[in-house]
Amino acid sequence: MLFFLIKYLHIIGAAVLFGTGAGIAFFMVVAHRRGDATVIAGVARIVVLADFVFTATAVVLQPVTGLLLAKLAGYTGWEGWIVLSMLLYVIAGAFWLPVVFMQMRMRDLADAAHRTGAALPAEYHRLFRWWFAAGFPAFGAVAAIFWLMIAKPLIPPFD
Repeated sequence: MLFFLIKYLHIIGAAVLFGTGAGIAFFMVVAHRRGDATVIAGVARIVVLADFVFTATAVVLQPVTGLLLAKLAGYTGWEGWIVLSMLLYVIAGAFWLPVVFMQMRMRDLADAAHRTGAALPAEYHRLFRWWFAAGFPAFGAVAAIFWLMIAKPLIPPFD
């Protein structure tokens, strides 16, 4: 029963990570394409909140549930597919963490533009390009982790 509960939590956490990430990307891109500082500021406020409430929570819980699940399933944790999954998780996080700060700065820049009636500054557009580019390796890493979790390919262990 414990195994299935942890597995359930791990799958829900993965869905939250993937779904929140995809949703955040969709809403930010749509808001950006509107070019309206008011819309961008509002969407970015919600996106930053969602990242802290959902993504950050799942980011912390995923490795905990994953390692517990591996232990309960009889894995050592040094199987190749598990180590590769953890490495990809670190890579995804290395791209996600700066993105959170970029989102906060883009939110602030859009809010300032809205309040003053000014156009979005060049810094906003530069941050958006970096934010957009960082999404591809993060998304790819998470997609690869999903594949590794499902396929559990025979990769030599790291012990």
